Amino acid sequence: MKVYTKTGDKGMTSLIGGERVFKTDERVEAYGTVDELAAFTALLADNMRGDAALASSVGDLNRILSRLMTVEALLATGESGRSKVAPLDPAVVTWLEGRIDAMQEVLKPIDKFTIPGGNAVVSMCHVCRTVCRRAERAALRADARYGVDSTALVWLNRLSDYFYLLGRTLTAHYAVDEVLWIP
Repeated sequence: MKVYTKTGDKGMTSLIGGERVFKTDERVEAYGTVDELAAFTALLADNMRGDAALASSVGDLNRILSRLMTVEALLATGESGRSKVAPLDPAVVTWLEGRIDAMQEVLKPIDKFTIPGGNAVVSMCHVCRTVCRRAERAALRADARYGVDSTALVWLNRLSDYFYLLGRTLTAHYAVDEVLWIP
């Protein structure tokens, strides 16, 4: 089977269920942005793999990657494809909140915004955070027009918080300065 099909050469693509839509459709934009987030998340995990102290976080990221694929599928469904993809289990939000709470418990509280940087892995966390926010906005636009699994929307919102706190956690792990924005 060839990778290219030529069916998208005129700007159309198929959703799950077979519905043909323009590649500018809100759902395509949303699942494409989640796909971009998955690629950056994998890059982040790959750059953390060599450090045994980060094995738990790498495991979390692998779990997140699987959920990102589910969210992509949920966003890629047309009307006739809705029954083909199971909704996201609300337990995934609870799990993510638990991971966020665990990181926040050990970090020094701050009341300012952080400026990304100090270490390439920390910066990758912030890339993931910002792409996640863009994916959430795209998913909300798709939801406004077509309806989207509500748990997926909540999960994307929590996921950006996860990446923010992972960045703060890794700032401490790598013993780099956490630079706060002071206007």
